[in-house]
Amino acid sequence: MNIKGAVEGAANTESGSRVFVYEVVGLRQSEETDTTNYPIRNSGSVFIRVPYNRMNQEMRRITRLGGRIVSIHPIEQVNGNSKVSVESGETANNAENGKATPPVQATSEVTKSQTSQKPKNKDTEGKTMTQAKAKKEAHADVPVNIYRPNAPYIGKCISNEALVKDGGIGIVQHLKFDISGGDLRYIEGQSIGIIPPGVDKNGKPEKLRLYSIASTRHGDDVDDKTVSLCVRQLEYKHPETGETVYGVCSTHLCFLKPGDEVKITGPVGKEMLLPQDPEAKVIMMATGTGIAPMRAYLWRMFKDNEKAANPDYQYKGFAWLIFGIPTSPNILYKEELEEMQQRYPDNFRLTYAISREQKNAQGGRMYIQDRVAEHADELWQLIKDEKTHTYICGLRGMEDGIDAALTAAAAKEGVTWIDYQKEIKKAGRWHVETY
Repeated sequence: MNIKGAVEGAANTESGSRVFVYEVVGLRQSEETDTTNYPIRNSGSVFIRVPYNRMNQEMRRITRLGGRIVSIHPIEQVNGNSKVSVESGETANNAENGKATPPVQATSEVTKSQTSQKPKNKDTEGKTMTQAKAKKEAHADVPVNIYRPNAPYIGKCISNEALVKDGGIGIVQHLKFDISGGDLRYIEGQSIGIIPPGVDKNGKPEKLRLYSIASTRHGDDVDDKTVSLCVRQLEYKHPETGETVYGVCSTHLCFLKPGDEVKITGPVGKEMLLPQDPEAKVIMMATGTGIAPMRAYLWRMFKDNEKAANPDYQYKGFAWLIFGIPTSPNILYKEELEEMQQRYPDNFRLTYAISREQKNAQGGRMYIQDRVAEHADELWQLIKDEKTHTYICGLRGMEDGIDAALTAAAAKEGVTWIDYQKEIKKAGRWHVETY
């Protein structure tokens, strides 16, 4: 079925009068879309006509309905393509245009405002992070798998500090481990594995879980003797029994005491590494504990002791962090971030998306995808720069809204975002780690 967007209002500007066609897949029937005056199919493409001055609004509406924009083309290009037709079929409800509300929310209170990922009927921590494949030859000298699951490093907890302030949601801890007794080395953007004690429901030893490292290669004390993690206690309701379920490994870590031992493996990962160019431009988009690698980057760029330890790397570029959290007390590392912004206003830009306190342009909650859409044109101009690297870290599902916003921005210049994204991935400038 072809759907023509109800967007025929004339624009007063030359650019506003231009019309584009969105090809959309994945629109779903749901409790919300049942209220619309047209049916939603689960499969096939629909084609929606959108004027230039409503591109971002329509993008957000499509995301809310579960759709994914796979291409955007000027209407004159589409009309000249015999394979695609945009007819005046059933018309979308005008009132629905421009409403930006989040996709299906997760059960966990800490993250449910920032992702559409739902917990499975088991401890989902056991699923390792998904990382886009990096070129092996690009980082051949990066330390990997110094310690393996069958022979982990036994470290000790030095400190375990709460990151969520009073009135915040959930439990998030900053943990620092002593690694001075072994040969564990790592660099910013890598992860380590943690093996919790005990056995699983099948009586087998617990498997490792991966966590992004939140410290630089020199550690929080800049003495090469520690590694730090940012860990949220996983908590959700069992979908059948309604019982509260807590993550095995995250609970183990969140309640460690100084002196407690911990089994560490790794490090792993080459996808999220920073470029060596001190003049690089770095865009960071994170939700919740996805801030961990971003903290490591920012310490390397801006912390005095860290800069003194890296005379060959003195950052002079521009870094922009867009950070999604549910409430102000959930702004992890708030004091650190705001101090760096204050000291380096020309080099570091900090933007929050606080879903339960801030409103988006349509009056709904402010999610990270809304912030990205709000700044999409500016971000697109940065991304086009060959010196720019973009990093995304958080729960799986956050990428869709980001892609939708950048799809609309790129289309204004006649660029197909999906194709361009493939190019910058191949060039090693688009980095994603979700879990």
